[in-house]
Amino acid sequence: MAVHRGIIEYFLVILLGACAVSVDGSSQVNLGYACYRGVRLPAGVDKYLGMRYAALLLGHSTSSIQNAFKFGLTCIGVGEKISLLVGEDCLFINIFTSSHATTLSRLPVWVHIQGGGYASNANANFNRTNVIQHSGYDLVFVNFNYRVGVLGFLASEEIRRDGDLNIRLLDQRKILAWVKQYISQFGGDPDYVIAHSNSAGAGSVTYYMTAYSSRAEGLFTGAVLESPFWPTLRTVAEMEFQYIQFIQRVGCSDVLSALACFQSADLAAIQKSNVVDLFPDAALSRLFDQGKTVKIPMLVGDDINEGSTFAYNTSDAFDMSRFLNTNYPGLLSASLAAIGDAYPRMRSVADHAAYFPSASAAYGDAAFTCPGNHIAVSMADHLPSGRVWSYQYNVRAPELVDEGLGVLHIFELSAIFGVGFAGNSEITSYNGINVNAVATVMDYWISFVKALDPNPRRRSQAPRWEAWKPGLGQQLKIQTNTTTIEPIPPQ
Repeated sequence: MAVHRGIIEYFLVILLGACAVSVDGSSQVNLGYACYRGVRLPAGVDKYLGMRYAALLLGHSTSSIQNAFKFGLTCIGVGEKISLLVGEDCLFINIFTSSHATTLSRLPVWVHIQGGGYASNANANFNRTNVIQHSGYDLVFVNFNYRVGVLGFLASEEIRRDGDLNIRLLDQRKILAWVKQYISQFGGDPDYVIAHSNSAGAGSVTYYMTAYSSRAEGLFTGAVLESPFWPTLRTVAEMEFQYIQFIQRVGCSDVLSALACFQSADLAAIQKSNVVDLFPDAALSRLFDQGKTVKIPMLVGDDINEGSTFAYNTSDAFDMSRFLNTNYPGLLSASLAAIGDAYPRMRSVADHAAYFPSASAAYGDAAFTCPGNHIAVSMADHLPSGRVWSYQYNVRAPELVDEGLGVLHIFELSAIFGVGFAGNSEITSYNGINVNAVATVMDYWISFVKALDPNPRRRSQAPRWEAWKPGLGQQLKIQTNTTTIEPIPPQ
């Protein structure tokens, strides 16, 4: 039976005295709506995996102790097949904390919001014991899954009336509210939460930095935005055609309530219609320009070859313009011509056509680098001096360079979390020529999480990371053999 809902059913029944065992001295925790038993590792880390942060059905609760020993399902994404690892019942949270943490520890909380192009959970269910150990066992790490694709972003006037728009963003905001309410049970400080995010996850953080008239609600204290992705957007009215096409493909167009039909439809039928569509225009940039955002300290940056993962293998200037126009339908001919002038044919790279480097650079700048710089400029203008730090990642893996990809999108994840702790990220160079980058980057990130400043806990030989100041754009350039501060030309 299908269980998807237009209205998010986040309510959890509170149980009184069901399992009054706290994290102190054990790996059990009572969250009121459920009791979980975690795993105590010899490394001095307790991990709680696959805990529900929202009810599958309204009122779902249990008084029995549940084992939080393994990750839950990953939320099914665009084009993915239903499997034992991927599905719809997927709103699970994972927590890693020191085995010695108590409800009074008030440790900094590091919440990681994964990316995936708003279409998948690309960095799901990673092991974070390494950063707990490297931090000196004095932080709590949180990661989680959220709904994506059609189950996360389906929009129409009918859904506006009878359900919720932007469910993916509401899932993420719910996690921050959950952390606020429950993280002290794991030794965390509910008033000190860092929202760390990459790609579409970073873009999502900027959405709820500006949501509800930038009302902070104390949900997070600082932010780390890696390669923030700002796709073009549509209003609900502009999305109506996509909704109509979708319900027709699912077989719900001839019933009185298409939404009710969709809610009861089989997930396999939904997935056949859960395909990629394009999103034209609207922007967050004006809200950031006007300072209509949550005012918090921030790290923001990108990789030197952001577009190489996404660009078409274009062979000439016409192909490049067509690729860009497909992704940005609002571009006029004059704009496309100007882009062509700004990104002429570049030096060729291995295994790719002549204009691939140009298309990669243009798309990478438009989708990731320029939004990141725009965020840094705007936040620096509206925050006290010295609270925004920018970086560019240029740590090169020979294998990726040989493939013509360079320093690709979010390549820094293995350096932040440690080799082998960032999923399928390339690790060969991080065990070899780039080994020093891991300690350098991890220490900067942990320092920001713990002090809202990347410098106090930085590696002794690492340079001081100078903040972006109004009228003085500068970034930390992290490279294979050296890390330096460099100026950013005015935009």
